[in-house]
Amino acid sequence: MFRRIRETAPAGLVPLAWGFTIAAHLGLVADRPVLIAHLVMDVLLVAFVGLSWSDMAAGVLRAWRLVILVGIPVTLAGTVGLLVAGDPASAPLIATSVVGWTLLPVPALWYTGRESRGTARAVNYAAAALSLAGAVLYVGALAVGTAPEAGVRIAGLALVGVGQTVGIVDAAVRY
Repeated sequence: MFRRIRETAPAGLVPLAWGFTIAAHLGLVADRPVLIAHLVMDVLLVAFVGLSWSDMAAGVLRAWRLVILVGIPVTLAGTVGLLVAGDPASAPLIATSVVGWTLLPVPALWYTGRESRGTARAVNYAAAALSLAGAVLYVGALAVGTAPEAGVRIAGLALVGVGQTVGIVDAAVRY
């Protein structure tokens, strides 16, 4: 049962995380719940990679293990940024976390598509393209200084969320 949870839980956690991120950008969620969510993600990522290390030693799962490994310090950057919220150093740390997670899965989605056949290939390529398009929109809007709740930033996050959700749901269902 525990193995099955590790295999399927990300299909629910990924869209939940992006929905929460969008809600925070819209000002619907305060900093404290976002900090708590980051702390939970820190623990879940470390636990997941530790418990799944040998299962993720080869093939496309190895690429995803790397995403999680790099994602741990990326998430920790957001956690630290939220802990020191109000400090001028907090904004770059939080931005690093959001931007990092918009981009980290893109190469792994593309690689998964390249290593897959048939529908799985098309699904993963589409997921990678949506995620990359969303990341570009978000980073572009961030670079020009648009407000967090601005439509283009939200649209970018939504595309990332849809792309990454498509990829993880396909993996949970297919494999």
